[in-house]
Amino acid sequence: MGKEKLSPIKELQDNVALPFAKARAMPKSVYTSDEFLDYEIENVFKKDWFCAGRSDSLKNVGDYFTLELAGQPIMILRDNEKKIRAQSNVCRHRMSTLLDGSGNTKTIVCPYHAWTYGLNGTLRGAPAMTQNKDFDKKKYCLPKIKCQEWLGWIMISLNPDAKPIQKSLSEVSDLIGDFEMETYTQTFFETHVWDTNWKVLAENFMESYHLPVCHAGTIGGLSKLEEMDCPPGREAFNYHFILKEPHFKLANAHPNNTKLKGDWRRTTVLLAIYPSLLITLTPGYFWYLSLHPKGVGKVHINFGGGMSPDFVNDPDAQDHFKAVKTLLDEVNVEDRGCTEKVFKGLLSDNATPGHLSHLERPNYDFATYLASHS
Repeated sequence: MGKEKLSPIKELQDNVALPFAKARAMPKSVYTSDEFLDYEIENVFKKDWFCAGRSDSLKNVGDYFTLELAGQPIMILRDNEKKIRAQSNVCRHRMSTLLDGSGNTKTIVCPYHAWTYGLNGTLRGAPAMTQNKDFDKKKYCLPKIKCQEWLGWIMISLNPDAKPIQKSLSEVSDLIGDFEMETYTQTFFETHVWDTNWKVLAENFMESYHLPVCHAGTIGGLSKLEEMDCPPGREAFNYHFILKEPHFKLANAHPNNTKLKGDWRRTTVLLAIYPSLLITLTPGYFWYLSLHPKGVGKVHINFGGGMSPDFVNDPDAQDHFKAVKTLLDEVNVEDRGCTEKVFKGLLSDNATPGHLSHLERPNYDFATYLASHS
C-alpha cells in the first residue's frame, strides 16, 4: 500500500514541529488547497481579530465604510455618541445588505423595502407593517460585532470570546510606544486584488531577506541584510527591525521629534499582527496592508498609510505625502510581481519547500501560529 496522504493541516503541524534552526518553508498545500482555506476561514478569520482600518478614517458622526469578514457583511461607523461601532450590514427583514462602500449617513435605510435603522442599529421605521400582529419594532436591532480601537486601528472580531486586543497586543504597545502610532494621520487608502495566496503576500511582508533583489529598483539599497534583526515572535504577532540610512529623511525622525533617541530615530519596525495586519512603521511615516483571502489564488488588500504628526505639520507636508506615496506605489509593483510569481511556482508539480534563512524567522512564527488553530 502507498503512503497515506496527510491533510494540509497535519502537513503544516509536522512542518513546524522542527526547531527553527532546521525549519523549511510551509508545505505548498497550505497555499493551494481549498481544504486549508476552509480551515483558516473557520478557525482563524472567524475567531481572531481583524483590522478593519484606521480610526481617523471615520472623523464625523455618520461616517461609515463596509467590508466582508469570513463571508459576513459588516458596517463600521461613528455613531451619535461619537464612538466607533461595528454591526451586521444585513437587514433584519428580508436580509438585503444595507450600506455599500463608504460615506456619511444620518440613518441606515434598506434599499429593498426602506426599513430604517439608527446609527446604533435600532429599527426606527418599517413601512406597511401595521397589519402584522406579531411585529414589534422594538425587538429589531442590527447584531453588534465586537469592535475595539487600538493605537489608532479599528479591530473587529466575529468571536464574542476574543481576548481584549489591548491585552493580547500589550507587548506591541510596549515595544513601539515612543513612536505614538495612534497620532499618525492616514493620508491615503486603496483596495486591490492580487493573483496570489494571501499568505504569500503576508510572508513577503514579514521578511526583508527579499529586499535587495525584489526591490532593487526602489528600497533595496537602503537596507542592509547584516543590520536586520529578527527576534522570535510572540503569540499574537511577530516583528523585525531595519535601520535606515540617515539620508532617507522620511524614514528618520523629524528634527522636531524629541521622543525618539539614538538608533530609534532611524529604526523601521515591521509588525505582523496576526492574522493579516501588516504595518511598516517609521519615525516619519507608516503604511499597512490588511489582507483577506478571496479564494485560494486571490487576495483582497486594504492598503493605506500616512505621516507622523511632525511631517504632517511640516511646511513641505504635501511634498512629503507625494514622495511617500510614489515610493510605495513603486514598491507595490515590485511586490506584486514577486508574490504572483511565487504562487505560480507553488502550483508546479516540482514545487518543494526549501530551508529558511535566519532572516525568515517571522515566517516560521507565522506558520506556527496558523498550525495552532486546529
